[in-house]
Amino acid sequence: MKIKIFCLTWLVFVSSLLSGWEESKTFIDRRVKMVRTQIEARGIRDKAVLNALRTIPRHLFIPENLQTRAYEDRPLPIGEGQTISQPYIVALMTAGLDLKPGDRILEIGTGSGYQAAVLSPLVKEVFSIEIKEVLHQRSSETLESLGFHNVSTRHGDGYFGWEEHQPFDCIMITAAVDHIPPPLLKQLKDGGRMILPLGSPFAFQSLVMVSKRGGDYTVKNITGVLFVPMTGKALEK
Repeated sequence: MKIKIFCLTWLVFVSSLLSGWEESKTFIDRRVKMVRTQIEARGIRDKAVLNALRTIPRHLFIPENLQTRAYEDRPLPIGEGQTISQPYIVALMTAGLDLKPGDRILEIGTGSGYQAAVLSPLVKEVFSIEIKEVLHQRSSETLESLGFHNVSTRHGDGYFGWEEHQPFDCIMITAAVDHIPPPLLKQLKDGGRMILPLGSPFAFQSLVMVSKRGGDYTVKNITGVLFVPMTGKALEK
């Protein structure tokens, strides 16, 4: 864990070299304020999650013309009809999984790559699938350039998971789906957890935690949310 924290500290230093000290200090200050007012103030207490959010440069995962808004309390468009989630939702979903350093996690919907970056210092391996090829290429390049080497990305339909790397300790779905995809439930380790926005892809959904135990599973509601739809097989009737 100390090595991972050092790598993230080095990441901030490199960002300051690339962006100019004054600009980077502004972004750092905004991140600290974001965590204090948007995350901690709403009850997130997981220190590892808070540290990741304070350190990872969210502005580098969104279009340049929106970077000054990167630390606002809202989702932002990233192209291809997709968004980067509100910082609080990223924190809530990440903390909710109660991650361990040795965990292997599957993320469905890489998007900008920011959620995968937040997961990276908290677990052993992150596997992330993105159905939009443009976003897959862009997020993969961003993650690689920033040194998140324990994140593996793939272009494809996340509904079917990543079978060759199963089973996963945790699965996170970052797009709305009206049912729990059976292939993903199958790839979840016994005792594992899956968090997802469950409900109509075209209305409000419930963020839920699925816990798998002995071939069965339970579903616990967390809060109401609004995510973009999960596309591909998830929308087929």
